[in-house]
Amino acid sequence: MTAEIVTIGDEILIGQIVDTNSAHIAQELNKVGIVVHQIISIQDEKEHILQTLRDCAGRANVVIITGGLGPTKDDLTKYCLCEYFDDVLELNEDVLKNVEKIFEKIENAQVSDLNREQAMVPSKAVVLHNKFGTAPGLWLKKDKTVFIAIPGVPFEMKTLMEREIVPRLKKEFHRPFIYHKTIRTYGLGESAIAERIEEWENNLPKGLKLAYLPDLGNVRLRLSGKGENEEELKLSIEKEFEKLHPLIDDIIADSVSEDDNIEETISKLLSSRNQFLSAAESCTGGELAAQFTLNPGASSCFKGSLVSYATQAKKEILNIPAELIEKYSVVSAEVAEKMATNAKEMFKSHYAIGTTGNAGPTKGESDADVGTVFIALATPNGVYSKKFVFGNSREQVVKKTVNKAFELILRELTKL
Repeated sequence: MTAEIVTIGDEILIGQIVDTNSAHIAQELNKVGIVVHQIISIQDEKEHILQTLRDCAGRANVVIITGGLGPTKDDLTKYCLCEYFDDVLELNEDVLKNVEKIFEKIENAQVSDLNREQAMVPSKAVVLHNKFGTAPGLWLKKDKTVFIAIPGVPFEMKTLMEREIVPRLKKEFHRPFIYHKTIRTYGLGESAIAERIEEWENNLPKGLKLAYLPDLGNVRLRLSGKGENEEELKLSIEKEFEKLHPLIDDIIADSVSEDDNIEETISKLLSSRNQFLSAAESCTGGELAAQFTLNPGASSCFKGSLVSYATQAKKEILNIPAELIEKYSVVSAEVAEKMATNAKEMFKSHYAIGTTGNAGPTKGESDADVGTVFIALATPNGVYSKKFVFGNSREQVVKKTVNKAFELILRELTKL
């Protein structure tokens, strides 16, 4: 079972919007045993769309097309589908009623002829009801390939995938089971991990595939397989991970769910213990707090962050002694540790992070080399700090500092 995803729209190709639809569609197809072989983004141009439809038909069982179903002249998808299927548009009364119902809910809005045009659909298509929009989804079949066209509006697309498309695909096709299991590691790069586990990877059973998914400060290892028997497949992958654990036990974050990011995991650990985290940030400029609070569960465990960017702010607001800064410099282990301990006291939290460093591009108020960072962690049992050198890119220094800070607090929480 293979699928291809086609996104239509010049706005994607010129970088005006980011294509998040394809990622969601691919995830949903993968869950039901359909492998996405290719994702394509193309222009709103008739011949290009028609050629893409012809090409996809020769390769995939399922082709899902997003975009180009709106009411304006640059939306060509359903007209191209009519030409490809040698079909004509016809009025669908159910779609028209849906359009009128949507406009009834909008104050002072009138249904225009362009809006009514949305009810004109290819006569050979099965219409997929779009509860939240005027453009319906369309399901057509040619030979052994199913073509599905859906609106590009993300929440409309997601609803159609969940309520209409996935259930129909399950009925239409016999599919194998696909299973993924992921573990997350911290503190070692992918090449170093690959060297450690080379023999294990080389001896994986046929049909199982390992993928390395690196990010700043962590690498996820995903083992994937597909087969006819779901329980046997899961058991096979679980057995291989049992063999893997002893090889990288020191860098595995066992408490990290494969669906959670590190901030979510920290939040869950703190919340389960009724504990709180705070921060005092300098070189990260509030980025640590911003990233942590993107997690919906942050309010249950995060007290806040004080951004003491300038040396004066460290002295006057965070109460860092001037003599400490003068003796060790503003970029130092001693200052980072004092930032963390003072933040812990000010916010009355159980843990606190302190970040100070030289993100560049110039040295600023310290003689420390660009990229030098100190991260401190105050805990119920004391305070400690670590020094890092993160390179010359200001953006990367900030990102790496935030990720390393999260790694330190996670390691502290998971060793309890």
